This record gives sequence, C-alpha cells and structure tokens, in this order.
Amino acid sequence: MSHRREYEIAFVGLKPGIHVYEYRVDDKFFAPYGKQDFSNCDANIKLSLDKKNGFMQLRFDIDGAVEATCDRCGNPLHLQLWDEFNIIVKMVDEPDTMNEQEDDPDVYYISRGESHLYLSGWIYEFINLSIPLQKICGEDEKGKSKCNAEVLEKLKQMEEGTKKDDKNTVWKGLDQFKNLE
Repeated sequence: MSHRREYEIAFVGLKPGIHVYEYRVDDKFFAPYGKQDFSNCDANIKLSLDKKNGFMQLRFDIDGAVEATCDRCGNPLHLQLWDEFNIIVKMVDEPDTMNEQEDDPDVYYISRGESHLYLSGWIYEFINLSIPLQKICGEDEKGKSKCNAEVLEKLKQMEEGTKKDDKNTVWKGLDQFKNLE
C-alpha cells in the first residue's frame, strides 16, 4: 500500500456518526519529509471522526515515544509523546478561498465534490507539535541535572571565557549611544 493511501479516509460512504481509525507511525512515515530532529519514532494515532451533514469533527490522540538529543549536552534523550488535536473539516464550494481567509488553524475547508481526507500532513504536523521545543535532560531525585557533567563543565568554561573577551568587542564603542534622547 502506498504511503499516501495508507493515511487517507474515503468519507463519502460513511454514515453520519463517530468512526474510529488507528494508525501506527514509525521512522518510515517521515522519509518523504526529509531529515527530522528525532529518530526511532513509535507513535500510535487514534482518530475519532464524527461525520455530520456538511462538516466533520476530527480528534487526533497522539501517544508514543521518540529518541532525540539533549539541546544542552548532546546526550540521547527518550521523549514521551502525548497530545490531542481537534480539527473541523467543512465542505464548501470554494475551499481554497475559504482556507486563505480562515484565521482559525483548527478549521479546514474541502470541496463538496471531494471524497477523501488526506491525513498524512496533519499526522506529521501533530507529531512534531507533540515534541517539546526545548529538549533537555531532566533532573534526578536530588534535583541535580542528568546532563553530561563534562559537557556542562566545558560550557561553563566557555561562558567564563566569553565574559573576559567582552571587554574587547567590536561593540565597545557603541555604548556611548545608549539611552540618547
């Protein structure tokens, strides 16, 4: 089955009401999107599609884990994924115009003649949104960072060296222009 077809729903034949779909996402899913900031993705997506007349309510429940690297020390980091996202899909005559004008990112428009929902773009976006922007090793039970101690020490030395070098920067002469009024 092609990557695209695996993540599409033919909603035309569905009766009004709630329909549940489950998807398993791994690293192969992300191959068409290029290199990611994480690896070893093992995510489960549960989609509840509530079909109504003229629109559908979609609820994506994301659960799983990915491997990333700590932004501070570079250690491998195991991150849990857990999040939920809701989208309302409305069927209209001019979906492109409506999507351009819509301010709410949780509302999406499709053509009345459309027969399939393509989920892979939303799944990609929701998994990426489930990953914290700042990925840092946590703290142990004593409140001490689990980051690599050698790397933290080197960063501290580099920071102290930068403070010493601040006296001879190219910006030194610009101090005279501060607070001029």
